[in-house]
This record gives sequence, C-alpha cells and structure tokens, in this order.
Amino acid sequence: MQPAANGGPQQADLLVVGGIVVTMDPRGSVLDAGALAVRDGAIVAIGPRDEVLATYTAARTVDARRDLLMPGLVNGHTHVPMTLFRGLADDLPLDAWLQQHIWPAEREFLSPESIRWGTRLGAAEMVRGGVTTFCDMYFYAEEIAAAAREVGLRGVVSQGILDFPTPQGLDPEQNVAYAVRLVERWRGDPLIVPAFGPHAPTTVSPPLLQRLHALAERYDVPLVIHLAETRAEGEAIQQKYGTTPVRHLANLGLLDRRLIAAHCVWVDDEEIGLLARHQVGVVHNPRSNLKLADGVAPVPAMLAAGVRLGLGTDGAASNNQIDLFAEIDAATLIHKAVHLDPLAVPAAKALEMATIGGARALGLDHLIGSLEVGKRADVVVIALDEDHLVPLYNPISHLGYAVRSADVRTVIVDGRVVLEDRALLTLDERAVRREVRALASEIARRQRR
Repeated sequence: MQPAANGGPQQADLLVVGGIVVTMDPRGSVLDAGALAVRDGAIVAIGPRDEVLATYTAARTVDARRDLLMPGLVNGHTHVPMTLFRGLADDLPLDAWLQQHIWPAEREFLSPESIRWGTRLGAAEMVRGGVTTFCDMYFYAEEIAAAAREVGLRGVVSQGILDFPTPQGLDPEQNVAYAVRLVERWRGDPLIVPAFGPHAPTTVSPPLLQRLHALAERYDVPLVIHLAETRAEGEAIQQKYGTTPVRHLANLGLLDRRLIAAHCVWVDDEEIGLLARHQVGVVHNPRSNLKLADGVAPVPAMLAAGVRLGLGTDGAASNNQIDLFAEIDAATLIHKAVHLDPLAVPAAKALEMATIGGARALGLDHLIGSLEVGKRADVVVIALDEDHLVPLYNPISHLGYAVRSADVRTVIVDGRVVLEDRALLTLDERAVRREVRALASEIARRQRR
C-alpha cells in the first residue's frame, strides 16, 4: 500500500476496520488486527489495520475492531421463494412431500406477487445469516432476480424448466422462451447472473437437456440442475437409459465448468472422477438431504478428488432454515460420524465450501469468495461478544463450530452496506412478514379443505 503522490492518504469509499480478518485467500491468511479499503465496490487494500488506516481515508467507516471480518457466505443451492411453504409438510418421503403437498400448493399459490414476497423474506433471512451470494432454481425467476436485487444480494438465478407445464402456467416451449428472455434481460448485471435451470435428469428429456446446454453455451451462462439426489432417481435413470444420472449427463455432453449440480448424493468413485475432471460445480446440501432421508453425499471422496465443491441449504420447505452457518456445522459433523474419522471434513474445509469453494462451484471465484485486492467487497462482520464465542483460540474453528447466524452484525455486498448493526437497510421486514403471514393463512386454509 502506497500513499498518494502528494504524500497524503488515498481516498476510498468505505473502510472496514477489524478485528480479526479471515481472508480465505490462497495462503489462508488471518490477520489479528486488520482492515480493508473499498472503492467502487471493489477491495483496493487489505492488510494490518494501522497500515490501511495510514494509507486510506473514507467518508464512511465500519468499526469492527472487536469483531471478526470474513468473506460473504455463498449459498450454492436454494429455492428462495419456498419460504412460503416452510413447515407446510414435514416428515414425509420426498415423493409424497412433492407430489401430495408442495406441487399442489405451488400450482395454486405461485404468482409474481407471491414470488416477490417469498423472495424478499428468504433474501432477508440469508443476509441476516451472512449470505451475500446465492444460487437459485425456481419459477418466475424474473421476479426472484428483481427482489434479490432490491434487497442487495448477489445471485445466480435460473428459471426452473421441466418436460411438462410448470406452476407458472408455461408449457416447455413457453418456459424455454421465458428463460431466454431472463438471460437476455439480466446478463451483464453487476449482481445477478441469469442461468438456465433444467430441473433434473428424471424430469427433463435428453433433447431438452442438450438444447438448454447449447443455450447456456451460446449465452455463456450457467446451467443449474439437481443431480443424483435420491436412490429413486438413480433407479429411474437406470431403468430408462441403462446408466446412472452422472453418466447419463456425461453421455449427453453436459458435464463442464458451466454446470452447477446440486446434491450428488448417489455417486460412485468413477462418477466423482468425472465431476472433477470436467470441473463441474457440485453443491452439498447436508441438512436437506438428512431431513428428506436422501442419504449422505461422499464429500470426503469429492474433496480428495478435487471436485469444485460448494455448500447449500436447499429451499426452506425441505430444510426449514436458510442458514448456511448451520450447514457448515452439519458438514463438519456428519461426515466425521459416517466415516468414524474426526478429520473427514475439518472446519477449514467446510468453511472453504461456504466461501471460496462455493464461489468456485458457481464460477464466480474471480469476483468473490475471499477477501483479496481486486475482488468485489462482499464482507461479513461477526460479533464476538456472545457467551458461546468466548474464549476464542482459533478463528477458523470458531467459524466452523461455534458461530451462529445470529452472530452476524453487519453485511456488505459489492461495497454497499445492506445490514448494519443487525438492522436491514434495504427492506421493510415487518411489511414482508405481514404479507407472507397473510399468504400462509390462505395456503393453510386451502390445505385443510
């Protein structure tokens, strides 16, 4: 860091003054007393606090000297508007949950308005939990993108596409046309990355999968899909195509860097090698997989093979919380028990999956996922003054095992403060909760008919 030519400090837009700074950079740098300077939404300096303050001045300063700074969390797979159906139908097998409860409710209650309110609620929940980037697949994706932008979140937003009409009332051709318009409308936006979202290999035919992959290549955007989530999915693909879900996509030419594959629970070593070799982004969703009894993904084997691995919550209807710190904790603990190995997924690896690893899985690691000069300023401030965070010996261990979403104090996305001292600055949360409660009352009333 060099002073300005006239010997005075350089001007930044924002100074964030720590505190401990966990950078998640390639060296794993952790600063005991660090700070960063932000200009035009990007990090222009990061280093020891005294050096940054001697070199930069700014009109606005976030004072986090008693706190911990970290990169914004990356929720690699969710369905944000499904906050509308949180707790609607719990403790059921996946097929019964979907076909008897969720799909009927979606057909009746999804609309541009309900999607906007559900997204606002989910976006607020994510921001409060330290998430600055999410990857979504759902319907009315245009409304999801607009509502996320309103809250100030960064997102990969895909329109869910099926072989049959969606709850949005679009047949497959109309749905593809809608998805193309979404991509054309949002491509190049500083916060929203539009994408195509074929639902799953069981619900999208090979010709449509290949067509969507070609569109993703043409527009240079991601392709988001559920893959190898359940044993039943594997059995269905085996019966229909004589192979497994991952090999099925490989045979169709879909495995590449632009593919973001959620779950990948039922995969063997050869398939893990395929996912790694083709640089597919894979998103682990531990708590949703546990709740729906889908199984436990072979995450240690994926990490060993070099799979681009992120972490996700899935939707609030199959998880009930959009809480990535809870997923970090689950990812560290589940695999230790399954493998009887306390080193199966260390805290550092789970934290990596939720930050730079998640960014890598979404193809955004050149922009986000770590606190480094040149990257966008997506920063989370963790308050360290709660009983469960005292004492602190190892910041990485604390982030893996002790920190909770409620400990998030301030959130910055693209250099903009969106949550300050636990107050959301971009949304009237009381109004959002009021509207969602009204919608939920109607959903519950009709469920009882």
